[in-house]
Parts: sequence; structure tokens; C-alpha cells
Amino acid sequence: MTDQFDTLRGLLDARHSCRAFLPGPVEDEVIARIVQAAGRAPSWCNAQPWQVTVTRGGETERFRRALLDAVRNDTPSPDLPWPERYPGAHGARRRECGLQLYEAVGIAREDRAARAEQSMENYRLFGAPHVAIVHSEAALGPYGAMDTGGFVTAFMLAATALGVGSIAQASVAAYAPFVRAHFDLPETRLILCAISFGRPDPDHPANRFRTTRAALDEVLDLRG
Repeated sequence: MTDQFDTLRGLLDARHSCRAFLPGPVEDEVIARIVQAAGRAPSWCNAQPWQVTVTRGGETERFRRALLDAVRNDTPSPDLPWPERYPGAHGARRRECGLQLYEAVGIAREDRAARAEQSMENYRLFGAPHVAIVHSEAALGPYGAMDTGGFVTAFMLAATALGVGSIAQASVAAYAPFVRAHFDLPETRLILCAISFGRPDPDHPANRFRTTRAALDEVLDLRG
């Protein structure tokens, strides 16, 4: 059991948000293994509310171009409400992550134009050869979305185990109506996030920093 825990902990420590990818595709059989493994995530009543639409080749490029056009011309309209704010430690962690990224890619804190251009990499899918659109059944509501979060985590851990980098992106879900229309998904599907993925580019500066994690006493409230 210790060996299993150590393996899991190693994957959790190795996983990170990959923000630069090599151009080559991930093999179909590897994508299938990732999705099959992620499907082992737990869900309420075993409803398994998740589905994933994955692009490859020219379809990724078509979506990338169309998404950039939507960002420039459409108003954000996410299916789930955006956070109202990031209070206290949550905001501090968010700022720290942003500053680490800007420092890694050489953007000065006061250079707002460069920061805005860097943020557009979200909609370029960070150059990834694939994107997975993660959606769930609207009738299952917040709990279906919560269950699907487990699928997202399992997807990224499985990808890490197979040498595939990934980044979960709520930014793409801001344009949920466009995403549904582009992929001809029914209105009953909630667009929860995208996962851009591919082989990571180890030499890109955006992949050279790692975020910190809260100390145990900030997370664990042990009673009794």
C-alpha cells in the first residue's frame, strides 16, 4: 500500500499546468487510455455525468482560430457563474501564480500590454496539438459539475503518468454558447472547462516554475 501511495504522490507532485507544448500529436491509443482511466473517477450514484470532446490535427487548428475570433467579437457567457472574488489567502495564491508566470516569461509587473498578450495564450490553447472540451449534463446541476471535476483531475494525472502535459482552462468555458455551437453539442450540456494537452516543451520558460501548496494546517481541520 505504501508503494501505491508513493506512486500516487509522485504523480500529484509531477503534475503541473503545462503552458507550452511540442507540436507532435498524442497517439490515439494514449488519448483513449487517459480517458478510460479518468472514467474511473467517483460520481454520485455512479451517474458519470462527464463527456469529453477531443480535437486532433486540423480540428484543433480550426477550433483555435474560431475561439480567438469569438474572444475578439463575443461577450463572455459562462454556463457556471464566475467567482465573485478571491478573498484572503485565495487571492494571494492567485496573484502569486500570475507573478510567477510573468517572471518566468520575462514580463515586467507593470507591463500591462505584455500581460494581456500573455493571457491570450489561453485562447491559443498554449499551442497544444489537442484540446478536450469537458461537459456535463445540465439536469445534474452543481453536483454533476462537481463530479466532473474529479474526472478532470483524474484525466490530468493519467496524462502525467503517460508523459503528456495538460492544463485545465476555465477561460475557454467563458464562451460556452460558442463552444456548443462549434462542436454541435446539445443545449443540455454544460461547458465546464477545456483541457489543452500534448507533449510538454521542457525548454519553454512558461514550464519552468511550479506553484506552491498550502500548508497542512491551512487545509486540515481535525476534530475529536
